[in-house]
Amino acid sequence: MKKLILNSLILLLVFTTYGQTTATYDIVFTSNWASHGTLPGNAHFTELVGATHNNNITFLEMGGFATPGIEDVAELGLFGDFSNEVNTAIAANNADQFIEGPNLFPTSSNLTIKISDLTVSSDYPLVSLASMIAPSPDWMIAVNSISLIDNGGQWIPEISIDLFPYDAGTEEGTGYSLSNNATNPHEAIAMLSPSNSPFNSDKIGTIVFTQKQLNVQDFNTQKNYITISPNPSDGNISIHANQSSTIKEIEVYNVLGKQVRRYNFKQSNSNINLNLSNLNAGIYLVRLHTNSGTTETQKIILR
Repeated sequence: MKKLILNSLILLLVFTTYGQTTATYDIVFTSNWASHGTLPGNAHFTELVGATHNNNITFLEMGGFATPGIEDVAELGLFGDFSNEVNTAIAANNADQFIEGPNLFPTSSNLTIKISDLTVSSDYPLVSLASMIAPSPDWMIAVNSISLIDNGGQWIPEISIDLFPYDAGTEEGTGYSLSNNATNPHEAIAMLSPSNSPFNSDKIGTIVFTQKQLNVQDFNTQKNYITISPNPSDGNISIHANQSSTIKEIEVYNVLGKQVRRYNFKQSNSNINLNLSNLNAGIYLVRLHTNSGTTETQKIILR
C-alpha cells in the first residue's frame, strides 16, 4: 500500500505544472536625442541588442567594467562578441535567448525602435539591452536586468524606463567622433556628465515593455474535446483531452484579454494538472492547443 501511495504521488508531481510560464512582450524605444541640441551628421542608434536571462549573470551594469562584447557595442555598434557572450550564458543555463532589434536614425520621421512579440520565460525573466549612440567614442543607451515579473510572481503588464547616455569607459573623447585613443586602464561604466559632453540633463529616450493583449471577443469558447474540472476551482484544476487529442500548449488570460500564464510541454499529454492558486479570484479563459493543430478555449472561475 505504501508503495502504491508513493507511486501515485510521483505521478502527481510529474503531471502537475507549477513553475515555468511564458509571456509575450513588445519593446519600444522612443528617441529624445533632439532635446540635446543639434544632432551630428549620420546620427543614429545602432541595433538594439540584448538577452533574456536569470540573476546568475549580469551583462552590464553601472559601476561595472564593460565586457569585450559591450565595448564593441558601445564603440563600433558591432555585436558579434556580445552575441558570443550571450550564447556562452545560454550554454550555462543562465540565459535563454539573444535579442537583436533594428537600428534607429532619429533625424528621420521615425523616432522609435520596436521589437515585437518577444517571448519571455519565467525561468529567464530579466532583460538586458544596449545600443551605441553613434557617432561617439563609447557612448550607449542600456538597460540592465529589468525583471518582467514582480515580487509576487506575476507578469508585469507594462514597464516604462527613461534612459540617459552612458559612457562605457573604454575610449577617450568628449565629442561626436569615432577615432579616439583607448582609455587605459578601462574605467567603470558611468552616466555621461553634461559638463563634459554634448548632452544636457534631459533623458535621451524612453523604453517601454508592454505585455501583449488579445481581444477576448476573438476567443472561441465552444467546448469540444477537452474537459476542465473542477470549475469553479480553488486554483488546482485537471485538464483531460478526450478521444485522440493531446495538449501541447496552454495559455491563461484574464477577462481583459491579458495573458497571465503560458505553458509549453516538451511532450504533449492527455491529462494535465495545473496549479493556478496564486492567481487572483475571478474569471479566466484557458486556451488549449493540441497536437492535432486545433485550439479550444474554455472559461474557468477561480474562487
